[in-house]
Amino acid sequence: MKNTLSKDIDLKGKKVLLRVDLNVPMKNGAITETSRIEKIIPTIELLSEKQAKIIILSHIGRPKGRVVKEMSLKPISEKLSILLKKNVMFNNSAINERINSELNQISNGSIVMLENIRFNKEEESNDINFAKKISDLGDVYVNDAFSCSHRSHASIDAITKYIPSYFGLQIAQEISALERITSKIEKPVSLIIGGSKISTKFKIINNLIKKFDNIVIVGGMANTILKHIGKNVGNSICEINSGSLVKEIFENSKKYNCKIILPNDVVVSKSLNGSGIEKDTDAVSDNEMILDIGPKTISSIEKIINSSKTVLWNGPAGYFENTNFQNGTKKILDAISRRSINEKIFSVAGGGETVAAINKFKKSKSFTFISTAGGAFLEYLEGKTLPGIKALNKDV
Repeated sequence: MKNTLSKDIDLKGKKVLLRVDLNVPMKNGAITETSRIEKIIPTIELLSEKQAKIIILSHIGRPKGRVVKEMSLKPISEKLSILLKKNVMFNNSAINERINSELNQISNGSIVMLENIRFNKEEESNDINFAKKISDLGDVYVNDAFSCSHRSHASIDAITKYIPSYFGLQIAQEISALERITSKIEKPVSLIIGGSKISTKFKIINNLIKKFDNIVIVGGMANTILKHIGKNVGNSICEINSGSLVKEIFENSKKYNCKIILPNDVVVSKSLNGSGIEKDTDAVSDNEMILDIGPKTISSIEKIINSSKTVLWNGPAGYFENTNFQNGTKKILDAISRRSINEKIFSVAGGGETVAAINKFKKSKSFTFISTAGGAFLEYLEGKTLPGIKALNKDV
């Protein structure tokens, strides 16, 4: 991948603007999950080794161009200092000539984090004058924020017009992993996809159906398809107006010779807090909800995973927050984990609920790659060109 930060680029004494995504979950001012912070550490360590002056640009929340005290990056700079075991200075000055003078005085290898870039209304409008103003703060720009790269924002897109620009290590790794499930695939390749609404994942399925051998559909999405083919799904999550989408999926599966796999048995209950009963999909009652996949379905998914060389997982198999309905999600994780650890498959997982399930069952080391990118991850799988990637790689 061209324009990627490498060890042979001389950055000694140069001010490097490092755009990262530190939009981490917080509760009462405390950071509750640190994976996004941890992922940027290799790039920071490389820049520090190269004796660059590191200037971190990031955001948290949606302040919409206003200064919102609760959305300050100061607590995140303190957490990063702890993780790096190195001081991360915090500078909340406005972006102007004064801050430029302050940044010129920092020593080689030092790290300074600027205040939430979204406190400036020009950021989200991709304002070229604001982008030029940001670029004047540094000598080199590095984008290591894949999870923000689907946004046409000034510190992601327009800034690359005014300053030598590179991909960071984490974003290069993310793109490389996604290429191996979209364009450089080792077959057989299988997708396991869940979630509540088929309408939100329809474009992903339609894009990948052309390239994949198997698409396993679980969760609320499966309920919609089951209902469309005449099954009773009771009170389950279901989109009643998605018949045309379902029809198109089946038509494309035949066209591209991709097998669609649906649950043939499920775990049901009358409430989210209830206990589960295993039933075939033909036996669901009107007052029941489908909250997990059953043992026969789990067995068929395990066989697909075991016969695949590449697996992409996005979306849990059921309501895993309740231990009575976590078995399907956990068994899928176990099967992928066994194959990944033995290097039998290339496995990628992504999406908010997916990462939550991986963390809950302590399987973060069980995938070849786990994406924390959210919207950018999903848009890439839909086949969209991401502005932040295009800005650095005109061939994409």
